[in-house]
Amino acid sequence: MPASTIRRAVLAASTGVLLVALRATGAPAPPDAALRALYAGPPQSWPRPWLEPGARFTEFAPVPETPEASPADAARIALGQRLFEEPRLSGSGQIACASCHNAEMGFTDGLRTSFGHDRQRGRRNAPALFAARWTHALFWDGREASLEGQVLGPLSDPLEMAGDRARVERWINRQPGYRQAFAGLIGSRRIRLADIAAMIAAYERSLAPPRNRWDRVFAQGPGVLSDQELRGLHLFRTKAGCANCHSGALLTDDRFHNLGLGFYGTARQDLGRWLVTGRAQDVGAFRTPTLRGLIHTRPYMHNGFFPFLEPVVMFYAGGGGPNPERQAAGEAAPPPQADPLLKPRDLTREDREALVAFLRVL
Repeated sequence: MPASTIRRAVLAASTGVLLVALRATGAPAPPDAALRALYAGPPQSWPRPWLEPGARFTEFAPVPETPEASPADAARIALGQRLFEEPRLSGSGQIACASCHNAEMGFTDGLRTSFGHDRQRGRRNAPALFAARWTHALFWDGREASLEGQVLGPLSDPLEMAGDRARVERWINRQPGYRQAFAGLIGSRRIRLADIAAMIAAYERSLAPPRNRWDRVFAQGPGVLSDQELRGLHLFRTKAGCANCHSGALLTDDRFHNLGLGFYGTARQDLGRWLVTGRAQDVGAFRTPTLRGLIHTRPYMHNGFFPFLEPVVMFYAGGGGPNPERQAAGEAAPPPQADPLLKPRDLTREDREALVAFLRVL
């Protein structure tokens, strides 16, 4: 065995012992050289994450490759993109899906919460669509299971596009360009709203996170990360607790968590998943979003509460937001239950800066 291989093995073994000791004491991350050894191999060989009881972790992995579309699928995707950008589907003729999910802004709109029909403001942030084809409970509260159903929601919502089904179908069937584009893609000469939704859903399924240095980590190893970014990766998996909810290829557990940002009992209240399920544990709970393409999708959280990553990290380091202990007067929903995966984390300023540096890589 070459001497260099022996040296790496010895270093890896010694740093593994060091990591166990550090976890037991809550001490800072190992020195940079030790971290390089710990993360030298594939993700399956990286230090195991520090998880709270009940967490569901899937090892970090690259996003699956998008399969090459058949000619028919390519036609559906192209038509879906055209409809995604079509403002005449809305009641005003001025709002398209792309108004709130702009491709140049990470398929968001950069606003705290989106504006819709007649400049009415919604109460939730426009989520990115990078992970749409892998997401099985859509919207922040998971109320829709299919992309086709998700498309129909904003089209008819009076706060969003305010489209009328009969008017939209009547209009699109009078457009020669659209009739020609739909010909051969649907089993009828008449275009229905469900056909429009199917094409937009096909376009959304074609989307994927932008390729960046995080993808290179899986192909070339963590050597592509700076020392600070690598420390951020280690903190993410260990004492910062991020991996309790953010893991796998898309860095999400696809579950719903109450972070204490539902503003229960106030004018800004949003009961989240409870509005769908009626279960006490879902009061103020929202879907864990993907962290891929994170720097393109601010502001953050379901209500766009944080404009930058730095306050997001500080919020989690403090254990999340407050949860009232008593039921609010006149409220049908019980008080929100603190998520057991959230707790205060002892992060230094250097820790928080390293985490932000890592999050910017994703």
